[in-house]
Amino acid sequence: MGIDEETKTGEEASQEINNNTPQQPFDLNDYTIIKEGEAEILMHKKNQVFYNKAQVNNRDMSIAVLRTFISKREDEYGAFLSKKMNKTSKTLETHVSNGSSNGECETSKEIHKDEPCTNGDQPQKPLEGKVQGELKPPRVLEALSASGLRALRYAREVEGIGQVVALDNDKASVEACRRNIKFNGSVASEKVESNLVDARVYMLTHPKEFDVVDLDPYGSPSMFLDSAVQSIADGGLLMCTATDMAVLCGSNGEVCYSKYGSYPLRGKYCHEMALRIVLACIESHANRYKRYIVPVLSVQMDFYVRVFVRVYTSASAMKNTPLKLSYVYQCVGCDSFHLQPIGRTVSKNTSVRYLPGFGPVVPQECSDCGKKYNMGGPIWSDPIHDQDWVSSILADVKAMKIRYPAFDKISAVLTTISEELPDVPLFLSLHNLCGTLKCTSPSAVIFRSAVINAGYRISGTHVNPLGLKSDAPMDVIWDIMRCWVKNHPVKEQSPDQSGSVILAKEPVLQANFARAVASLSKAQSKKVARFLPNPERHWGPKLRAGRTITSKHVSLLGADAVNGVLNNNEEEAEERQVKRQKTDDPTSIS
Repeated sequence: MGIDEETKTGEEASQEINNNTPQQPFDLNDYTIIKEGEAEILMHKKNQVFYNKAQVNNRDMSIAVLRTFISKREDEYGAFLSKKMNKTSKTLETHVSNGSSNGECETSKEIHKDEPCTNGDQPQKPLEGKVQGELKPPRVLEALSASGLRALRYAREVEGIGQVVALDNDKASVEACRRNIKFNGSVASEKVESNLVDARVYMLTHPKEFDVVDLDPYGSPSMFLDSAVQSIADGGLLMCTATDMAVLCGSNGEVCYSKYGSYPLRGKYCHEMALRIVLACIESHANRYKRYIVPVLSVQMDFYVRVFVRVYTSASAMKNTPLKLSYVYQCVGCDSFHLQPIGRTVSKNTSVRYLPGFGPVVPQECSDCGKKYNMGGPIWSDPIHDQDWVSSILADVKAMKIRYPAFDKISAVLTTISEELPDVPLFLSLHNLCGTLKCTSPSAVIFRSAVINAGYRISGTHVNPLGLKSDAPMDVIWDIMRCWVKNHPVKEQSPDQSGSVILAKEPVLQANFARAVASLSKAQSKKVARFLPNPERHWGPKLRAGRTITSKHVSLLGADAVNGVLNNNEEEAEERQVKRQKTDDPTSIS
């Protein structure tokens, strides 16, 4: 062993093993070529490596956000340089004004003693060099790459991107990823590298090295969050997916609490609550390292939630975390909900004190129907989108329409998000309100008009086509519904039911159902599609890689796909049987 080989670190040796692993020969007939965007991958027919066509929405949205991030990052760096140059210029002016009147130069920390003296008309070049520098292309880490399709699309489609590191702990996945990298040509080979390693260990051993970290696991991302928030550079972007929606939406509350540290409630707003639980969990992990997050976009699409947050380091800003989190009280009878902030601040002169939040915000029994409350959370109650980012992303998507395979879907989602009320957590369901009162439902336009005429704001939500976000308190909402029922009477109900208790009270507010100008959003007025049907049947989650496909998977994959796999398996079994018989039969040996 040579000297150079003896002095290599363990990490370098591991990297060399990764790079020198020989690529196994393969028969192209055993693979299907899948093209998405500008990337092509080879997929084996035996479900060895995970791939889901439905995630094209996820990948397209991620590419759109990544393009905007690179643009914003360059703008921020330009502003930083400009600010630093202005500061340097002011320092020079101060130095010159304090200089001696006879033109002699005094030595200062800013000017080197060997440099020629100037009269201040031009900035000093050595100082200029201190603030000048090139912004390096962002490095991207895809922690769970599988086939590598996402990493390949990033490398081939996102302008200005740097190195893309694709990780996976499964040998078959890494082999498939490397095969696909070679299949995509020189650009992919230069930018993308694939490593067989535990993503958690890799992220922990590369602190603050990546500008973008992408987590898209099969299931919950909770086990990766602690290492992910440490591997992101200051101001970097964390993109995180969670597909365990049954857990996040309240089917197994105790499991959600063990994974995310929050207890979910099974309301109509459960999918938005899932988004806010994931954000609160990421913030909790970031706080342990004096870091905090700023959400730029949070979406619920198809069968998963996807959040895009920037990660910053600041011990002082981290103290604001309790102000961004709240518990949720939900009535078991009428589904009214109220938020209880965890913390509050008290300002005195220039000092700020952080104190526990006042509570409780609700009595023991619901003031509307008299039933008890369930309590859930804590959840992220601050805005989950940055509307400036949403506008930039939407503009980019529309300008590059041809480059997004899922343009219709992601543009519809972004359009709806752009019209959401950013400062209103969770939402109401109009049908749920009417279900409680057992009354006919007013149209969304009529209900929205009544809320607007009462002096409050209201908007839709991208999570649910029937959902309505409003800053109107629940007693105002129920007063509007009482006024509606007076004009549209209902049958008598049992007096102990929640609807009967609510309707027994006279409304304090007299609702005005005259159509308001702002009752329709701009997208609705222009008849822009906002909620699209699935493009094909069985558009949803798929089996984990390596699982044997059987007849019980018809609901996930479809009858044709399952029958095709089963028939293929039967043919392979027959071929093996024929080979075995030939081997065992002595007369067949010449």
